[in-house]
Amino acid sequence: MTDPTPKSPRIDGRRLRTQRTKQLIVEAYLELLRENPQVPTATQVAERAGYSVRSVFERFSDLLELSLAAADYAFAQGLAHAVARNIGADRQTRIRSQVETRAQICENWLPLWRALLQNQHEAGELRLRIERMRGAIMQRLELMYEPELSALPDLERKHVLIALEALTDFESWGRMRERHGLSIEAARAVWIGAIDRMLPPAPSPS
Repeated sequence: MTDPTPKSPRIDGRRLRTQRTKQLIVEAYLELLRENPQVPTATQVAERAGYSVRSVFERFSDLLELSLAAADYAFAQGLAHAVARNIGADRQTRIRSQVETRAQICENWLPLWRALLQNQHEAGELRLRIERMRGAIMQRLELMYEPELSALPDLERKHVLIALEALTDFESWGRMRERHGLSIEAARAVWIGAIDRMLPPAPSPS
Protein backbone atom coordinates (compact mmCIF):
# COMPACT_ATOMS: atom_id res chain seq x y z
CA MET A 1 0.00 0.00 0.00
CA THR A 2 1.40 3.37 -0.95
CA ASP A 3 1.69 6.24 1.46
CA PRO A 4 -1.08 8.74 0.57
CA THR A 5 0.95 11.59 2.05
CA PRO A 6 3.82 12.48 -0.28
CA LYS A 7 7.05 13.72 1.22
CA SER A 8 7.63 17.42 0.99
CA PRO A 9 10.40 18.26 -1.50
CA ARG A 10 11.26 21.15 0.80
CA ILE A 11 11.86 18.80 3.74
CA ASP A 12 13.86 16.37 1.61
CA GLY A 13 15.95 19.23 0.27
CA ARG A 14 16.63 20.49 3.77
CA ARG A 15 17.69 17.00 4.88
CA LEU A 16 20.05 16.70 1.92
CA ARG A 17 21.60 20.08 2.69
CA THR A 18 22.08 19.06 6.32
CA GLN A 19 23.78 15.83 5.29
CA ARG A 20 25.98 17.70 2.82
CA THR A 21 26.97 20.21 5.50
CA LYS A 22 27.86 17.40 7.93
CA GLN A 23 29.93 15.73 5.23
CA LEU A 24 31.87 18.92 4.52
CA ILE A 25 32.54 19.43 8.22
CA VAL A 26 33.83 15.85 8.58
CA GLU A 27 36.06 16.30 5.52
CA ALA A 28 37.40 19.58 6.93
CA TYR A 29 38.19 17.83 10.23
CA LEU A 30 40.11 15.10 8.39
CA GLU A 31 42.00 17.57 6.21
CA LEU A 32 43.18 19.46 9.27
CA LEU A 33 44.31 16.24 10.96
CA ARG A 34 46.40 15.36 7.91
CA GLU A 35 48.12 18.74 8.11
CA ASN A 36 48.66 18.79 11.88
CA PRO A 37 48.64 15.89 14.35
CA GLN A 38 46.86 18.01 16.96
CA VAL A 39 43.09 17.54 17.10
CA PRO A 40 41.62 20.64 15.45
CA THR A 41 39.42 23.09 17.31
CA ALA A 42 35.82 23.82 16.39
CA THR A 43 36.91 27.22 15.07
CA GLN A 44 39.52 25.66 12.80
CA VAL A 45 37.04 23.11 11.49
CA ALA A 46 34.42 25.77 10.87
CA GLU A 47 36.86 28.01 9.00
CA ARG A 48 38.09 25.14 6.82
CA ALA A 49 34.57 23.94 6.03
CA GLY A 50 33.34 27.45 5.30
CA TYR A 51 30.73 27.53 8.06
CA SER A 52 30.30 29.20 11.43
CA VAL A 53 31.16 27.49 14.70
CA ARG A 54 27.46 27.56 15.45
CA SER A 55 26.80 25.54 12.30
CA VAL A 56 29.32 22.92 13.43
CA PHE A 57 27.61 22.51 16.80
CA GLU A 58 24.18 22.45 15.19
CA ARG A 59 25.26 19.28 13.38
CA PHE A 60 27.50 17.78 16.09
CA SER A 61 26.89 18.16 19.80
CA ASP A 62 30.63 18.35 20.51
CA LEU A 63 34.01 17.51 19.01
CA LEU A 64 33.77 13.97 20.31
CA GLU A 65 30.68 13.35 18.21
CA LEU A 66 32.50 14.86 15.24
CA SER A 67 35.47 12.55 15.78
CA LEU A 68 33.10 9.57 15.93
CA ALA A 69 31.51 10.63 12.66
CA ALA A 70 34.97 10.97 11.13
CA ALA A 71 35.90 7.49 12.37
CA ASP A 72 32.74 6.00 10.88
CA TYR A 73 33.40 7.78 7.59
CA ALA A 74 36.99 6.53 7.50
CA PHE A 75 35.93 2.97 8.30
CA ALA A 76 33.33 3.00 5.53
CA GLN A 77 35.84 4.43 3.06
CA GLY A 78 38.45 1.89 4.11
CA LEU A 79 36.06 -1.01 3.55
CA ALA A 80 35.05 0.39 0.17
CA HIS A 81 38.66 0.64 -1.00
CA ALA A 82 39.89 -2.54 0.68
CA VAL A 83 38.05 -5.12 -1.35
CA ALA A 84 39.98 -8.37 -1.02
CA ARG A 85 41.77 -9.17 -4.27
CA ASN A 86 43.80 -12.15 -5.44
CA ILE A 87 42.68 -14.36 -2.54
CA GLY A 88 43.33 -17.52 -4.54
CA ALA A 89 46.56 -16.31 -6.13
CA ASP A 90 50.12 -17.42 -5.45
CA ARG A 91 51.92 -16.35 -2.27
CA GLN A 92 53.81 -13.37 -3.69
CA THR A 93 50.76 -11.98 -5.46
CA ARG A 94 48.70 -12.24 -2.28
CA ILE A 95 51.39 -10.54 -0.20
CA ARG A 96 51.74 -7.68 -2.70
CA SER A 97 47.97 -7.26 -2.91
CA GLN A 98 47.49 -7.17 0.84
CA VAL A 99 50.40 -4.79 1.38
CA GLU A 100 49.24 -2.38 -1.34
CA THR A 101 45.78 -2.19 0.19
CA ARG A 102 47.03 -1.86 3.75
CA ALA A 103 49.63 0.75 2.82
CA GLN A 104 47.04 2.92 1.12
CA ILE A 105 44.76 2.77 4.14
CA CYS A 106 47.63 3.70 6.48
CA GLU A 107 48.74 6.53 4.22
CA ASN A 108 45.21 7.97 4.11
CA TRP A 109 44.06 7.46 7.68
CA LEU A 110 47.12 7.53 9.97
CA PRO A 111 46.34 11.05 11.31
CA LEU A 112 42.80 10.04 12.21
CA TRP A 113 44.01 6.83 13.84
CA ARG A 114 46.36 8.84 16.04
CA ALA A 115 43.57 11.20 17.00
CA LEU A 116 41.33 8.28 17.95
CA LEU A 117 44.03 6.74 20.12
CA GLN A 118 44.78 10.07 21.75
CA ASN A 119 41.14 10.55 22.74
CA GLN A 120 40.02 6.97 23.34
CA HIS A 121 39.90 7.48 27.11
CA GLU A 122 37.13 10.07 26.66
CA ALA A 123 34.44 7.68 25.43
CA GLY A 124 33.69 4.01 25.12
CA GLU A 125 32.36 4.68 21.62
CA LEU A 126 35.86 5.61 20.46
CA ARG A 127 37.35 2.46 21.96
CA LEU A 128 34.69 0.37 20.24
CA ARG A 129 35.56 1.90 16.88
CA ILE A 130 39.26 1.28 17.44
CA GLU A 131 38.57 -2.37 18.24
CA ARG A 132 36.30 -2.63 15.23
CA MET A 133 39.08 -1.41 12.97
CA ARG A 134 41.60 -3.77 14.55
CA GLY A 135 39.20 -6.66 14.14
CA ALA A 136 38.81 -5.88 10.45
CA ILE A 137 42.59 -5.87 10.04
CA MET A 138 42.91 -9.30 11.66
CA GLN A 139 40.14 -10.72 9.50
CA ARG A 140 41.88 -9.48 6.36
CA LEU A 141 45.19 -11.04 7.41
CA GLU A 142 43.51 -14.37 8.10
CA LEU A 143 41.76 -14.27 4.74
CA MET A 144 44.79 -13.36 2.65
CA TYR A 145 47.23 -15.75 4.32
CA GLU A 146 44.96 -18.72 5.03
CA PRO A 147 47.07 -21.15 2.92
CA GLU A 148 50.13 -20.53 5.11
CA LEU A 149 48.27 -20.20 8.41
CA SER A 150 46.19 -23.34 7.91
CA ALA A 151 49.16 -25.62 8.55
CA LEU A 152 49.95 -24.13 11.97
CA PRO A 153 48.70 -25.29 15.37
CA ASP A 154 46.12 -22.90 16.87
CA LEU A 155 48.49 -21.17 19.30
CA GLU A 156 51.23 -20.67 16.73
CA ARG A 157 48.67 -19.44 14.20
CA LYS A 158 47.49 -16.88 16.74
CA HIS A 159 51.05 -15.73 17.44
CA VAL A 160 51.82 -15.29 13.74
CA LEU A 161 48.64 -13.26 13.27
CA ILE A 162 49.56 -11.03 16.22
CA ALA A 163 53.01 -10.48 14.73
CA LEU A 164 51.55 -9.68 11.30
CA GLU A 165 49.12 -7.20 12.84
CA ALA A 166 51.94 -5.48 14.74
CA LEU A 167 54.12 -5.39 11.63
CA THR A 168 51.41 -3.74 9.52
CA ASP A 169 50.07 -1.40 12.20
CA PHE A 170 49.43 2.27 11.45
CA GLU A 171 52.39 3.37 13.55
CA SER A 172 54.69 0.93 11.79
CA TRP A 173 53.78 2.68 8.56
CA GLY A 174 54.21 6.06 10.19
CA ARG A 175 57.72 5.24 11.43
CA MET A 176 58.82 4.04 8.00
CA ARG A 177 57.44 7.12 6.27
CA GLU A 178 58.30 9.78 8.86
CA ARG A 179 61.25 8.64 10.95
CA HIS A 180 63.07 6.68 8.25
CA GLY A 181 61.95 8.83 5.32
CA LEU A 182 60.96 5.91 3.11
CA SER A 183 58.89 6.45 0.00
CA ILE A 184 55.57 4.63 -0.29
CA GLU A 185 57.17 2.12 -2.65
CA ALA A 186 60.15 1.51 -0.36
CA ALA A 187 57.93 1.11 2.70
CA ARG A 188 55.78 -1.40 0.84
CA ALA A 189 58.90 -3.34 -0.08
CA VAL A 190 59.91 -3.53 3.60
CA TRP A 191 56.53 -4.96 4.52
CA ILE A 192 56.50 -7.41 1.61
CA GLY A 193 59.92 -8.80 2.54
CA ALA A 194 59.12 -9.04 6.24
CA ILE A 195 55.76 -10.76 5.69
CA ASP A 196 57.31 -13.25 3.30
CA ARG A 197 59.95 -14.15 5.89
CA MET A 198 57.41 -14.32 8.71
CA LEU A 199 54.88 -16.59 7.01
CA PRO A 200 55.47 -20.35 7.09
CA PRO A 201 55.45 -22.30 3.83
CA ALA A 202 52.02 -23.19 2.52
CA PRO A 203 51.19 -26.90 2.61
CA SER A 204 51.96 -28.75 -0.61
CA PRO A 205 48.86 -29.74 -2.61
CA SER A 206 47.96 -33.35 -1.91
